Amino acid sequence: MSITAVFAGDKQEAFHAPAAADMAHHQTVGQVTIGVETYVAGDKVRAAFGRLVPYDYGVLPVLVVIQNDSHETIRLDQMKAEYVGARSRVTATPADEVQYAHPGRRPDLGAGPKSPIPIKKRNPLGAAEIQGRALNAQMVAPGLSAGGFLYFQTPIANDASIYISGLSEARSGKELFYFEIPVE
Repeated sequence: MSITAVFAGDKQEAFHAPAAADMAHHQTVGQVTIGVETYVAGDKVRAAFGRLVPYDYGVLPVLVVIQNDSHETIRLDQMKAEYVGARSRVTATPADEVQYAHPGRRPDLGAGPKSPIPIKKRNPLGAAEIQGRALNAQMVAPGLSAGGFLYFQTPIANDASIYISGLSEARSGKELFYFEIPVE
């Protein structure tokens, strides 16, 4: 009975992204609002990723929420996102490639007997939460929002911003103006 209580207490809560306009860092162009927030450490990281802290492995997760208050459906399939610092510009890493971002450990060549049974350690960045929480929406219908994480292989930089381009109206193909949202 006590084991069940331990597992129940360890269960991860459902993650819910805030509204784009309620986020500390957001920008509105026309009737489309994009909010961004970095997830480095603390309770918000635990709520999103459980025990995994992607930033400890060189991956900066950035929550992106796109709210479409226009009368047109917005296409996201050509969206490009970059983390722009004072001296660097890093393109978002696709969620299915994040698990390869962390370099493998060097083999231990120290003295001592080795087990005849190879022990393969699981890559923490291969966790289901990485892909499950990613921004995967292809379109955002009028009056709705889409949210999820983009992943950047970069450390936090002062005066950084998220640069998002490539959003367009689905019917006309007209590209929306780019978004440049400061995050720090």
